[in-house]
Amino acid sequence: MKQFILFLVLSFTLNTFAQSSTEDDIKEIQSVLKAQRLAWSKNNIDEYMEGYWKSDSLKFYGSNGITYGWENTLKRYKKAYPSKDHTGKLSFKINDISKINDGAYFVLGEFHLKRNVGNASGFFMLVFKKINGAWKIIADTSA
Repeated sequence: MKQFILFLVLSFTLNTFAQSSTEDDIKEIQSVLKAQRLAWSKNNIDEYMEGYWKSDSLKFYGSNGITYGWENTLKRYKKAYPSKDHTGKLSFKINDISKINDGAYFVLGEFHLKRNVGNASGFFMLVFKKINGAWKIIADTSA
């Protein structure tokens, strides 16, 4: 009987820890997205890019195909959004954040840009990975 009670206590403790850890991960990922939203809305694409993995292995998949690497993604954003009129004010609707495995999540959502050159909206799927203690986007599919 003591073994059974010990088993229940350990199971409950591990389950509570896993839920707490997942909740913390999601809050940290939401914080990255908030920082990106604020940076974008200030027309600060360099600061916005801090949410991405600074690596040649970063992948961005959009209407013009795949862009490989952090530097190329930064150049792509700056070319497509050359001024405050183009970046406008960004808002997100997060539809789902799901754990892939320890240290990785995917995020499904919608983006909306209110801007002087015409509003824009679309969908995205991001893959976040915890790298050196920080959550970074390693893959972005936006349309």
